[in-house]
Amino acid sequence: MHRTPKSWLAHLTLSGLSLLLLGFSADASIKGIISLDLCTDWMLLRYADRAQVRAFSPLLYRYQADWVPDGLPVHDGSLEHILQLEPDLLIAGEYNAILLRKRLVQLGKRVEVLPLPENLPGIKNYQRQFLSIIQADEKTVVTELAAEFPRKQKALLLLGANGIGTGRNTLENDLLVKAGWDNYIQHSGYVNLELEKIVADPPDAIYWSAPASNSLANLFAGHPAIRSITKDSMSSSDEHWRWQCPGPWSLDLIKVLSAWKNI
Repeated sequence: MHRTPKSWLAHLTLSGLSLLLLGFSADASIKGIISLDLCTDWMLLRYADRAQVRAFSPLLYRYQADWVPDGLPVHDGSLEHILQLEPDLLIAGEYNAILLRKRLVQLGKRVEVLPLPENLPGIKNYQRQFLSIIQADEKTVVTELAAEFPRKQKALLLLGANGIGTGRNTLENDLLVKAGWDNYIQHSGYVNLELEKIVADPPDAIYWSAPASNSLANLFAGHPAIRSITKDSMSSSDEHWRWQCPGPWSLDLIKVLSAWKNI
């Protein structure tokens, strides 16, 4: 999911990691699958049989996710290399590899494009569509939404990459509201934050999703002015992958957000 701006986060446990690594059996007629982006990589790791996948995208090992096994086949992203691999099916998210997808279709290749979920119901639809495309076993379980969680009556600022605040009408907003928080950002979409306004009217807690680095998200959250107005903040450099791509794993974030600062 690669949408912009993007990036998410928290201190999560890798429950269900075995599902991510083992995958599910699928119809033997669908083989030779090639992924064209990171989100499709992860969906294939979770739901496809390894024998189905001819190659993952070049992004698979460029983005930190400790649960991804070593040694998986990866293409270099070029049309030439992909054609050499003789794929039967190529899968991509709607915002990725647009020119490459177009050329592949012109050459008669089957390319499936998945719209990425923008709200909680969209995750279930996304999963069902993906399972249908790869002809997964009918017994494969579609992830259900978590149970209701008590309201905290507290405002949470969800801080993403590049110092961007996550507002209403986003999947991230749905996750934090489902977990019992109020969204500190009142506007829709993704908002450039102004430090002065945050200090003048601070949130009850800040939660940011960015790798361990000198990213704007980390620098913003670690600013002395921000630290002085709220003691409640959380980040995790090893679990930020769950925020990077929307998918069934996103629903685990609801439990994490609900359990954090259960006040």
